[in-house]
Amino acid sequence: MLNLRDFSETDIPLFTEWLNKDYIKKWYTETEEWLKEVSCEDFAFVHHFIVTDNSKPIGFCQYYEYSQSGEDWHGTADIKDTYSIDYLIGEKEYLGKGFGTQLLRLLTEKIFEETNAVKIIVKPEKENAASRNTLLLAGYFYNAENDIFIFKRQESCR
Repeated sequence: MLNLRDFSETDIPLFTEWLNKDYIKKWYTETEEWLKEVSCEDFAFVHHFIVTDNSKPIGFCQYYEYSQSGEDWHGTADIKDTYSIDYLIGEKEYLGKGFGTQLLRLLTEKIFEETNAVKIIVKPEKENAASRNTLLLAGYFYNAENDIFIFKRQESCR
């Protein structure tokens, strides 16, 4: 069973190791920028986590309020109360076994529990078929107009 725990300074060596793996470095190309982000107060608006399987660290994820990031890849999508995420499976033996989908579902649930998010948007590279497929399996839908994946908060019945 997967869990998320807060990222700590002691996780930096493991995160560095993951970022330098070929199958991760392909998508997370700026290792130093990622390391700066997890340790710099300038990024305090980003919530970082280590993904664990029965307390074994297997991956990393984060979420942030999109409007605070300064990013502009959302196209014409409304970004009010919108969050975004990043994620990776760092342990190769966990790839292709559904752990990414579990990770995304867990992170999505956490965002909606802890924030006022109306939706979550993500824009993996077009060539990253595994990530794009994982988003679909986790319940995100593809918005072709803006080339982003979206998960909207479910309205509760009253």
